[in-house]
Amino acid sequence: MSSDESWRELSGSTWQQLSLSYMVGEECRGERRFALLSPSRLMGQQRGRYHDASDGIIPVVVERSERDRRRAKRLGWVGYTLARGIGRTLRMYVAGWESIERHLQERTGAVMVSWHGRTLIPANYMRGRGILAMISLSRDGDIQNEIFTRFGFRTLRGSTSRGGVRAALEAAREVRSGAVLAFTPDGPRGPSGKFQPGALLIAQKAHAPIYPAGIGAHPRILLPTWDRYLIPLPFARAAFLIGEPLWVPKDADKDDFARLAEQLENAINALQDRAEAIARGARR
Repeated sequence: MSSDESWRELSGSTWQQLSLSYMVGEECRGERRFALLSPSRLMGQQRGRYHDASDGIIPVVVERSERDRRRAKRLGWVGYTLARGIGRTLRMYVAGWESIERHLQERTGAVMVSWHGRTLIPANYMRGRGILAMISLSRDGDIQNEIFTRFGFRTLRGSTSRGGVRAALEAAREVRSGAVLAFTPDGPRGPSGKFQPGALLIAQKAHAPIYPAGIGAHPRILLPTWDRYLIPLPFARAAFLIGEPLWVPKDADKDDFARLAEQLENAINALQDRAEAIARGARR
């Protein structure tokens, strides 16, 4: 299926039923402002402008000053160093990962969803596996991009508020080709813990399962940010739990999407509560 054909498909009845602006705000003008970048390519690509469609990916053109680029690299390195340093000390308990590993080994696509404020622990556990992550086009996103590519993720620049339609199209294409996408359905601006429909749309168009995940740690710090970002203290106990998959029917309507979003939101919260209890010493 060509990009134009995929675009026509994605612009069909499902998007109309859900009200396209609900997902992407005002950013549905066909702007080509995202790209899929591998770790090896990204480290040298944000030198002013990145514009390369040599491997069939819709190109990104992100204008940044030299000061902004240096800031993103510096803060990205600091963030990665701190996150990886903490991650090395964690006493980790993981359950349900076998399903995700099977998708990675067999190159059968999947989407995994967890809350925006709980990414540090799974980033450490999933490092170096080539998992796909969607990261916003903001300047803060530039820093996150540096961090996640250092962790060995592939990144897709775009979000529900900027570049959303085409980012979702490209994510669906990658998942359908066998990628595993890690997605935060309450990002990048919240409200925290509220499941937005982007991940459901991607899973539906990719004909792929969607897995809820919950993360907890103790002792930990919750930052005073909109997502209450969790930072485990060194040598903390951490738990990363992956639940049972859900499938989005091909003919799902608006009511189906609302029901599935509520179901996944509840599943993430239940897994997170269980992960917190395990981190605090509850029986597994």
